[in-house]
Amino acid sequence: MPIPDKIAAANKINEFLTGIVKHGGLRLKYRITVDPPLPEERDWERPEILVEFAGPDSSLLLDRGGEVLRAIELLAIEMLRLPGNEHEKISFDCNNHRSMRIEELRIAAGVAAERVRKTGSPYEFAPMSSRERRIVHLALRSFEDLHTESQGEGSRRCLVVYPKNYKQEGKAR
Repeated sequence: MPIPDKIAAANKINEFLTGIVKHGGLRLKYRITVDPPLPEERDWERPEILVEFAGPDSSLLLDRGGEVLRAIELLAIEMLRLPGNEHEKISFDCNNHRSMRIEELRIAAGVAAERVRKTGSPYEFAPMSSRERRIVHLALRSFEDLHTESQGEGSRRCLVVYPKNYKQEGKAR
C-alpha cells in the first residue's frame, strides 16, 4: 500500500530534518525526492521517498556502519507511523553509502552461494538488519539449487544459505 500523501510526508520529513540539522549544529545538506527513479537492477529497493545527505559532517552519519543515519531514518519512519512492512518506502542515504552497501551485499551473496555449492554446507551471515537480509534473499532468489532462510531473534537475526535439499535434524529443506 503506497504512502497516502507523499508530498505531505516529504514535508514532515523536511521539518524533522531541518530541526535535527539546525539544532544539532550539523554541516549537512539534504535532498528529498518523491518517487525517485532507480536503476532497473535495484528492483528490491523502490522507495517512495528518498532522502540523500551530503556535506562536511557526513562522516558523523556514516560512523559505526551508518548507525546515526539508520537511527534518523527510523525516527522519520516512526514519525510518519508507517507499519513495519512498509518501512522500505522511506530510504535515507549519505554519500551513496546505501548503494555501495547493497552492492557489497550482492557480492557477498554470490560468494556465499559459491561456497555453499562447493562445500555442500550451509553458510551463515553475520547478524544484519531486515532490509539487508531482504537484499541477500532477493540476490539469491534465482539460484534454484539454493535455499535462504532468516534465523535468530532481534538484533541477532541472520540469514543462512542452504543447498536446496539440505537435511538438518532429520528433515529435508
